[in-house]
Amino acid sequence: MPTSVINGVGIYWERHGQSGPPLVLVHGSWSDHNDWNRVVPPLATSYRVFGYDRRGHSQSERVPFGSVIQEDADDLASLIRTLALEPAHVIGASFGGVIALRLATQQPALFASLSIHEPPLIGVLEDHPAFPAFTYTVGQVAVDLRAGKLEEAARRFVENVALGPGAWDALKADTRELFLANALTFVDEVEEPDSLRPVGFERLAAFGHPVLVTNGTESPAFYRPIVEQVVAALPHAERYTFRGAGHVPQASQPQEFVRVIGGFVRRAAGDSAVEQG
Repeated sequence: MPTSVINGVGIYWERHGQSGPPLVLVHGSWSDHNDWNRVVPPLATSYRVFGYDRRGHSQSERVPFGSVIQEDADDLASLIRTLALEPAHVIGASFGGVIALRLATQQPALFASLSIHEPPLIGVLEDHPAFPAFTYTVGQVAVDLRAGKLEEAARRFVENVALGPGAWDALKADTRELFLANALTFVDEVEEPDSLRPVGFERLAAFGHPVLVTNGTESPAFYRPIVEQVVAALPHAERYTFRGAGHVPQASQPQEFVRVIGGFVRRAAGDSAVEQG
């Protein structure tokens, strides 16, 4: 699979599927394009599916970060243009959702639709009871990473921020290896001031394309009010809750994920065809 130079950085990407509207998958923290492995094959029967490793992750080039969230948003925009995908149906998971939201406020014409799952915009919840514990935990993860304690940091993140108690040991070995291989990118994310802050909710109101915002019933409680605020800011937003799923429904409930996302994109693609016609 190819690597393209995007904003001066080698970005690894993959394409699956030969026909249909373009879907661009944006992975979250500690991960890479493999985050979507269980949903790509069924999606590729109806769509051209593009996944990529964000800069600094896995097979993409590792470079010093400037402004992480903005550079990632710029990379997403340039990738869509380089591959001639605009307007694209963009799907972002976790921090990938934060990146997609940032780009949506800046270059909405690149989108045909936007789907995001639990973007960790914890900065909107400074008055929420969960805020102090969350920021402390994330800070301790960064401390562990800077000290070279990668597995301790990964365990703390997985069990206290992403998936819940006991989840680290329950992960498959290759998934744990993926977390450890991309661990240090998380330091760049959390130390960048704007990474988990609001993305300009007042500008989101101008985003006129279909939006789907999802959450899981088993995710940490602080994601729910974040999702509620994002939905409230987006005039065209639908909301869906994955019952029995947590922060990674694309892995834990791939069939339902494909059904929900596929149905949303089909509806959105129909709307886009009407608008463009």
